[in-house]
Amino acid sequence: MKWMAFGLALVAAAAVQAPVARATVLIFTASLSGPNESPPNASPGIGNAIVTIDDVADTMRVQVGFTGLLDKTSASHIHCCTAVPGTGTAGVATKTPTFPGFPLGMTSGTYDQTFDLLPVTPTDTYNAAFVTANGGTVAGAEAALIAGLEAGKAYLNIHSLPDFSGGEIRGFLAVVPEPSSLLLLAGAFLGMVPFVRRRYSADRP
Repeated sequence: MKWMAFGLALVAAAAVQAPVARATVLIFTASLSGPNESPPNASPGIGNAIVTIDDVADTMRVQVGFTGLLDKTSASHIHCCTAVPGTGTAGVATKTPTFPGFPLGMTSGTYDQTFDLLPVTPTDTYNAAFVTANGGTVAGAEAALIAGLEAGKAYLNIHSLPDFSGGEIRGFLAVVPEPSSLLLLAGAFLGMVPFVRRRYSADRP
């Protein structure tokens, strides 16, 4: 039931946020897979991600669902910014070694957390190296991350051990052009629910 609740919550979030998306909310989505990694791999793992930025409240909500990994999760983050949109690699932009609270040691799972984009302690949200590279301030880091997302130069990936320490699945984050697209993505999450539930049950001792 909790997987269904998660999917329904995504649909509800989409419905609530859609009317204000044009004003202050920026929504980005990604489909995660092994072939999208650099270098590509043959992992059967799949996932979806929604990153919602409120540029007035200065918050970033990260929602991820994944299933079918070959190895068990060891980390996940947003990387930014690549030289060319939609390709290449970049350093980690968000908190290291991983998103706080991300499900580790799993082959399937879900994640939902909201971050302060202007934290008092920069490393609560960002990789220290990313802050340093962007003026040494959280404001500089926030501006660089948003610009990278809007330019298609940021990606979210999930790392796993022992064979995919560099990343098992990833996807470049792309801006959602209209509210209906987010509803379609929420539907994709719902479609993953039974697969994630079965994998999650298999992972549990």
